Amino acid sequence: MPIYEYVCEKCGAHLEVLQKMTDKPLTRCQSCGGRLERIISQSSFILKGSGWYLTDYARKERRAKESKSSGEDGKAPKSSEE
Repeated sequence: MPIYEYVCEKCGAHLEVLQKMTDKPLTRCQSCGGRLERIISQSSFILKGSGWYLTDYARKERRAKESKSSGEDGKAPKSSEE
């Protein structure tokens, strides 16, 4: 369940409420009865691994084909000066 943040327009109170996504938003402050406004808060999440499809989830055969077609076969590129 997500945590929603509210700010009271009358007293400035800041609330954090654990609610289901289907629950109706709060409308009144419990301390002063003022109107509550739901604010967008900074979410936190962690990216683990390299996060790229080709390096983490693609099949090895496909990865090998793509690296050969793009010239990443491990050999140094030939220079035009030779």
